Amino acid sequence: MAETPNVMPNLHMPLQSGSDQILKTMRRSYRSERYLGIIDNVRAAMPHAAITTDIIVGFPGETEEDFQATLDVVKASRFAAAFTFQYSIRPNTPAATMPDQVPKQVVQERYERLIELVNDISWQENKTLVGTDVEVMFATGEGRKDSETKRLSGRARDNRLVHIQVPEAADAMPRPGDIGTVTVTYAAPHHLNADSAIQNLRRTPGGDAWERAQTAPPVGIGLGLPTIRRAGA
Repeated sequence: MAETPNVMPNLHMPLQSGSDQILKTMRRSYRSERYLGIIDNVRAAMPHAAITTDIIVGFPGETEEDFQATLDVVKASRFAAAFTFQYSIRPNTPAATMPDQVPKQVVQERYERLIELVNDISWQENKTLVGTDVEVMFATGEGRKDSETKRLSGRARDNRLVHIQVPEAADAMPRPGDIGTVTVTYAAPHHLNADSAIQNLRRTPGGDAWERAQTAPPVGIGLGLPTIRRAGA
């Protein structure tokens, strides 16, 4: 992966829990030591890779000690982002009938502590990019408030979300799929801002395809209604 230029430096590694006991209960094949070893290998090969993960809080039997083990792994891994979930009972699953179901208020409290830690680490990691140049593939639909903030949005090579200032010149406007370089001017936990000029804008086949789609005539949609014919017709 580190030696393949067309593979982006973004790796999603589901953790689920940092507790070996909970991982065993979940029937996961790995333990926290092995997981952290893989993280170390990734960092050694790709120091600037963005690593993301999945974490479940409140799995049956999770104690405060188990939850602290999860926080410890999060601190050691320094994830760029984490998709976090509160465990809830799903009918007809093995976990639904396990003993020691964690009370909802405990799950909520632990979840809030996890979110606070994850956001703090993500923010710290993103702030290291302020002042640096990042290559961005421009996209549509990435920024929910683009029309209000008058920004463009796209994804950096490591899949971080970047909001970009709209260029003044019409011929400098990138299309979704085009690629350019911007300087990061601000960092938040879940995105970067680049209030700087777009440099080295490259028109791509993806951008060409998007432009053709905008000018193509609308295609009708067949409803697939059956045709009824009279007998003998």
